[in-house]
Amino acid sequence: MSDVIQLLPDSVANQIAAGEVIQRPASVIKELVENSIDAGATQVKIILRDAGKTLIQVVDDGCGMSDTDARLAFERHATSKIRQASDLFELHTMGFRGEALPSIAAVAQIDLRTMRRDSQIGTHLELAASKFVSQTPEACTPGSNLAVKNLFFNFPARRKFLKKDAVELGHITREFERLALVNPSVEFELYHNDVNLYQLLPGTLRQRIAGLFGKSIDKQLIPVETETPLVKISGFVCLPEFARKRNAQQFFFVNGRNMRHPYFHKAVMNCYEELIAAEHQPNYFLNFEVDPQTIDVNIHPTKSEIKFENEQPIWQILSAAIREALGKFNAIPSLDFDQEDAPEIPVFDPSLSGKLDLGGLDDSYNPFAQDSHKSSATPVENLSRISEPSRLNASSPSPHATPSRGSHLNDWDKLYADFQNATGGGSSLPPTPESFLTDETELPKTIEASVLNSLPGTEIAAPAGGLLQLANRYLVTVGTDSLILVDRHRAHVKILFERFLSETESSVGKSQQVLFADLLELTPSQKGVLDSIAAEVKSLGYDLEFSQAADEGIFRCEMRGIPAMLGNTNAADALTKIIADAEEGLGNPGEDMRRRVALSLAQSAAIRANKRMQNTDAERLLAELFSMPDPSYTPDGHPVILQIPVAEISRRM
Repeated sequence: MSDVIQLLPDSVANQIAAGEVIQRPASVIKELVENSIDAGATQVKIILRDAGKTLIQVVDDGCGMSDTDARLAFERHATSKIRQASDLFELHTMGFRGEALPSIAAVAQIDLRTMRRDSQIGTHLELAASKFVSQTPEACTPGSNLAVKNLFFNFPARRKFLKKDAVELGHITREFERLALVNPSVEFELYHNDVNLYQLLPGTLRQRIAGLFGKSIDKQLIPVETETPLVKISGFVCLPEFARKRNAQQFFFVNGRNMRHPYFHKAVMNCYEELIAAEHQPNYFLNFEVDPQTIDVNIHPTKSEIKFENEQPIWQILSAAIREALGKFNAIPSLDFDQEDAPEIPVFDPSLSGKLDLGGLDDSYNPFAQDSHKSSATPVENLSRISEPSRLNASSPSPHATPSRGSHLNDWDKLYADFQNATGGGSSLPPTPESFLTDETELPKTIEASVLNSLPGTEIAAPAGGLLQLANRYLVTVGTDSLILVDRHRAHVKILFERFLSETESSVGKSQQVLFADLLELTPSQKGVLDSIAAEVKSLGYDLEFSQAADEGIFRCEMRGIPAMLGNTNAADALTKIIADAEEGLGNPGEDMRRRVALSLAQSAAIRANKRMQNTDAERLLAELFSMPDPSYTPDGHPVILQIPVAEISRRM
């Protein structure tokens, strides 16, 4: 049998590498801009056509390349960043593998013009699908001008599965934000279809944050600064009151490189644990400076995941630095003794006799007497008559004068009323969301077994004491051979989804005009996504009007009308969720937009964890859930119901 193992041609190897390194237009921009930064550029201009599908052009004023280097740069593993393996642990550049340019050239057409700063003439190089086309001398400005045309032109299947322009532009702008934040001293410009989306001048990190996300974010930032032998941490976190439900701006940098790090993210979240709601996320922009020998950046093709040698000590340093910053700026609440409703306590006067004056004592009162002529006073009144001390102050005509019983009764009444509110005499719980069920749905006095029996594969026995609520998140009931847990939030999402979907399908989308328009600030990428789904959003009942704040790089959206079906739900949060889902391209390309929008609205309006429900509301919620054909899963595939069989409980016991 002949030999079957052979070396792959470079063009095939480049295409395989491109599948890992170049996933979408945003990946191309990341690699090209990082090369420009490594070349010492102080100005970087990015020009896009059709969200990068037709053209991605990066122009910089870096050191440029000679004609030989320009040709060699597109060969695999050709790099100027490292010379030997030990250099991997002393990295001071973004790139080092020599895979980005050949990977890009394998899936696109390349047009490069470059010239060194000390040269008189540059070079013009053309490639297509890794194949050399031409190279000629050409007069050009110092630096590099690299155009990537028709991305994935030789991979029709890969190009077909690129998302809509608005979605791809959203990925590009997020990548652009990371690159601009980590390099605040570099001037950046971003153009899309001849429209200037960003123009960022060199400055400090704080100025760059304001340039990207609007000047209004400046007042939210708290500086974080600490330096130890292990790590130097600098940057900003936000005040707790500005935490967001969605689209929080969260960025980590290490030695001038962007990174994702769930472990350090958890450290930040722990610092805000008692300061913000469970579903909210704080903004943060944190930069780590460590010894390059203590990190490994070569563990992921995109170099976005980084391994730290001293992760646990850095966690503690990071947590301490953020807590110190929050405390320094009074972001952590202090004890506040409210005096408004407190009972009046007499001031101690050492000049008076230490003998307690019981001027209000009724000698005939006996609390244990059972005769018919016992005092008719209330327990609170009797208590005040027995133990009420005289009020000692300068305004009293005599130090032994007995104070008015009415004034002290008011104080006792206040305390007693507060005690009632705290212990159930009056409800102090937050209101539950309205309209769990349609108005015509009858509230069952108990959960009938026949209703719950719609759950496949089990027979339910309703507990005599009704439903149990676990951790203000789950509903617990008992079957004949299993314990059943229902996620309240997901159950409510399931119910509201069906309701919203039927309403959007049965009408064009009724709009409710508002007296005072809500204001929503959008980034350029969010505005682009919203433009792409404008027809669907309008059909829901949103009436939007836009204005651009050119000096802040953001768009202001006034909601003059909102969908009537939202009720008391926050319309701005619902719209933000719709934009976020569309930006991520959730669902199949042919999926009905109305279903996605209905799901976004349902997720925004559904009851949240840690919200106490009345038992009657919980029973109604469960009754309507089990009246549906498929109560077990939400529309996006998350389980609503968990069954724990008796056999499993016995095994664990």
